[in-house]
Amino acid sequence: MHKGPSIVISRGNRWRRSVTDPVLFCREFLEFDPHPGQEAWLRGSNHSQNLLVTGNRWGKSHIQAAKILHRAIFRIRDLKFDRARHYNILNLSITQDQANIIFRKCLQLLEGKPLLELLIQRVVHTPFPRLEFSNGASVMARSSQNRGEYILGHDFDYINFDEVAFELHPDYVVDEVLTMRLADRKGRLDLVSTPCGKNWFYRKFLELQSHTDGFVHSGSSRDNPFIAQEYVASRSEALSPKRVQQNIDGEFVDAEDQVISEESLQRALTQTTGLAGRKEHHRYLTGWDLARKSTHTVGVTLDVTTRPYQVVAVERFNRIDWPMVYARIRKRKLKYGGDTVIDSTGLGDVVISDVGDIKPIGFVFTKRSKSELLLNLQMTFERGELGLPYIEFGLGSDQYWNFTDELRELRWEENNHCDGAMALALALWGMRPDVESPTRPHFKLGQV
Repeated sequence: MHKGPSIVISRGNRWRRSVTDPVLFCREFLEFDPHPGQEAWLRGSNHSQNLLVTGNRWGKSHIQAAKILHRAIFRIRDLKFDRARHYNILNLSITQDQANIIFRKCLQLLEGKPLLELLIQRVVHTPFPRLEFSNGASVMARSSQNRGEYILGHDFDYINFDEVAFELHPDYVVDEVLTMRLADRKGRLDLVSTPCGKNWFYRKFLELQSHTDGFVHSGSSRDNPFIAQEYVASRSEALSPKRVQQNIDGEFVDAEDQVISEESLQRALTQTTGLAGRKEHHRYLTGWDLARKSTHTVGVTLDVTTRPYQVVAVERFNRIDWPMVYARIRKRKLKYGGDTVIDSTGLGDVVISDVGDIKPIGFVFTKRSKSELLLNLQMTFERGELGLPYIEFGLGSDQYWNFTDELRELRWEENNHCDGAMALALALWGMRPDVESPTRPHFKLGQV
């Protein structure tokens, strides 16, 4: 007779306790069990400014989505400011695509939770994502581009700035724009990112370490028990010590040998027209970087009809038989036409012969030719002549491949695992007027 009411009371107690315990909220109502590092961050990051720096796949996006929902549902703020009927949360990032990631995770965490779904008033996706709750709280996802102009005129109770280490104007956006958006109700700011050299984010890390109203937390990819640790171990063996320190251990290291600057990379991300099928009367170029023992075969196709050139197709795979590789190369050629530039180093020479029917252009990697290839890639980015969509492939067991991250990791010497970057560079090489082309016979034969 009393079983039903006791369950209701018990759940009601857990709900009340969740107001001040975000970890309990995650476990009981979001059905998500934070790992110890995430738990420490949730419990400690309640200061005016909080900074989280970790390796890739630590779980930053997931835990920030959970924190956003906790603050939105319970309207976490000083009670003296609770007279305001609205409660505004901003999830900000360097591009709109990046900002949308955490927004989508918020929706995924709410899905299938009847109690929480009842609190949703509406979800809007255009002109920018916005989640509204019946308690007057709202969550919006915006880009920090153009020095944060899209958020001027708004006020917020909580702001999460994702991937802030890659922001081009952090001093202005954080100190002049964001802090003033929080001034009305003494809002809180989270600065979250993987490291990117010893830049502004590093200096902010040092500042908040000694700040009385600041909190910092760091973490390694190895902290996350929910990802394939054998994959993390293989990446640790493949990358240089500095890359391991930054991308896996979440540590700040110098990054002076980066091929593509963050400014030119972000410009390319803003100039994209997205992945697309073939268009009539457009000219295309495709580059293929072929797999070795521990790498992948990647094919990148560019629409080079007008500047900025557009990345319109990307394919990445490994551990398939060579006849299947040939079939995929031919399929891409059939779909887009245009010239195909293929890595013809070593076994690649055999591939060139076996797909001779599509008349590919071969590129032999030597120390000199690789430097020239990377320089051509760098200059294309620096001149603003490329549009790059946000591309991320899930590989199972929470493994992933992100094209933007790989381009950030590209170095002049340490680049043996940057297959996508090399495929893009090969496609761009086909634009050089000194490259012999079967479809452009008027061009002069040059050395590749």
